[in-house]
Amino acid sequence: MYDIRIESIDLSTNDRLKVESFLSTFNLLLDKDVEHTIVARYEGEIIGTCSYSGKVLKCFAVKEGYQEQGIASRLITHITNQLFDRGIYSSFIFTEPKNITLFKRLNYREVQSVDEVVLLEGGMSNIKKYVEEMFKDSDLNKNKKAALVMNCNPFTLGHRYLIERAAGENDEVIVFVVEEDRSLFPFEVRKNLVSIGIEDLKNVHVLSGGSYIISSNTFPSYFLRQEDMRMNAYAKLDAEIFGRYFSSVFNIERRYVGTEPYCNMTKQYNEALHSILPKYGIDVMEVDRLSKEDKPISASEVRRLIKADKFHIIKNLVPKVTYEFLMSNEAKLIIEKIKRSDSSH
Repeated sequence: MYDIRIESIDLSTNDRLKVESFLSTFNLLLDKDVEHTIVARYEGEIIGTCSYSGKVLKCFAVKEGYQEQGIASRLITHITNQLFDRGIYSSFIFTEPKNITLFKRLNYREVQSVDEVVLLEGGMSNIKKYVEEMFKDSDLNKNKKAALVMNCNPFTLGHRYLIERAAGENDEVIVFVVEEDRSLFPFEVRKNLVSIGIEDLKNVHVLSGGSYIISSNTFPSYFLRQEDMRMNAYAKLDAEIFGRYFSSVFNIERRYVGTEPYCNMTKQYNEALHSILPKYGIDVMEVDRLSKEDKPISASEVRRLIKADKFHIIKNLVPKVTYEFLMSNEAKLIIEKIKRSDSSH
């Protein structure tokens, strides 16, 4: 039996380059958002590695010749125990479909797969129970509903217009706010701005998106290097999960989206919804986005204007609640962060 050690590494040292070099032999990348990495070493050489970002395990590989030595199990167990120590009892893995059997042997369960990628869950995760609990906690009934999934980074008049349109065309509407905190505006801030901003729309319910409405910011890039391929896989997987699990429990028959004249990623996402959701009995309602001076209102434009200190323009692009928040002391740290960033998230 090999004398194999499992250890954590400091990603701020040269060990990061060693992990990147090791992963490159599998045509894999070390994702930029990785928070922690462990490696398996034999006689000082890296023969396996695994990382996590939030609840997502990623950048997993074991050197050929060592793959029957139980190293995969040791790496997963080790990193799962580290998550337990942080109070995280559920974990997820995005991987290529060819790896499903490997991870199922390690007690991971398949949530959904598409051609390019499969999502698996482990630990206390259980998507069916999770979505049922979401519905139970929402106090909603089983009436037919329309739904929107929004990041709202931040909440704009464009978002408000789309929600208002759905509210006028349906008896009940749910707005799922993406929960993953990878946006410049924190989740609680984003959800609060939406909730206050649509208080007058009595048939609209604002809910947390939870762990299974996927953010494009957390979708892995380490085995899908080409951006267009990655975004297409993300869009299809997210649409399948929404259709398969959310629509039946919440009785959703319509999903509203805004048209996308500029962002190719959002355009691909809309195309995936049109392609996939109808098979789950969901009509996709694509609405022309609200424009100001012939330019569609977008959260990315608002962030750009924040960076440029053009709050006099922003005032005409966001609801009162968003503008008042931006003028408050609470927003100062967020605004500073936006000015330091590339404003892409």
